[in-house]
Amino acid sequence: MHEVAAVPDRLAADTSMGAVTLLVGDLDGMTAFYRDVITLQVLTAAGDEVVLGRAGRAVVVLRHEPALRHATPGAAGLFHTAILFETQEALAAALYSVAQHAPQTFTGSADHLVSQAFYLTDPEGNGIELYWDRARTEWSWTHGSIEMATLYLDPNTFLREHLTERAASGATGQDAASVGHVHLSVGDVASARAFYVDALGFDQTAAMGDQALFVSAGGYHHHMAMNVWNSRGAGPRMPALGLGRVDLALPDADALGALAERLRHHGLEVRDDGRTLSFDDPWRNLLQATVPGRG
Repeated sequence: MHEVAAVPDRLAADTSMGAVTLLVGDLDGMTAFYRDVITLQVLTAAGDEVVLGRAGRAVVVLRHEPALRHATPGAAGLFHTAILFETQEALAAALYSVAQHAPQTFTGSADHLVSQAFYLTDPEGNGIELYWDRARTEWSWTHGSIEMATLYLDPNTFLREHLTERAASGATGQDAASVGHVHLSVGDVASARAFYVDALGFDQTAAMGDQALFVSAGGYHHHMAMNVWNSRGAGPRMPALGLGRVDLALPDADALGALAERLRHHGLEVRDDGRTLSFDDPWRNLLQATVPGRG
């Protein structure tokens, strides 16, 4: 008898996040915000869709959906899109841009031990985190959980320490940036764990009881997180402005095939066009997995 190779129960270690698609009511206004305030570049603009990013890598896709309205309070959906900058200088440039052009959107900041983060809200109510990671050698793990905290981080001190003349001039706008993680609002943590850890194949990296869950691939502090802080008990989403899709970038076709098989094994509906997998989490948040560059 031939042995059947077992399907891996974890996502490939070099899985990363792709772009986040937002459904927006004011395409021009939102494009201007992510370009002029967040310091992303318009990569493509065609019809009802604008793709913004850095160094040719898409970070945010804005899709015009003028017929939609905002979700009701307490609904599941996006908590924030976290944009990762490679240097503190580039992060300082983005923070300086926020202070110059839209200081009213700033909502807070924190040192999370693994990272330094600044938070704001875009004009249509979508949360944003701008952050920089410390080196992995500086992270601490205890019994398989990443040590993170929420310590005070003064934005003005950060700017004094890291805002160079180059950054203030806007030159860092050419530096790379990417979606480091995506944080969702969900109805309950148990269902989130069953989907994102057991079925999708992320590793749990931290948890806050029945309030929040943090997951990743390959030992990152978190690629995704889910919390119930504003949405406990929320059911499946209805069509609304806000989160349109979360993209996952897998390293190769084998990893993509294994994911499809694993999701089907868990009884989940998977839409597979031969290049991408699309599927919904328990709250109808749409996810798409693909292999970047694969034709």
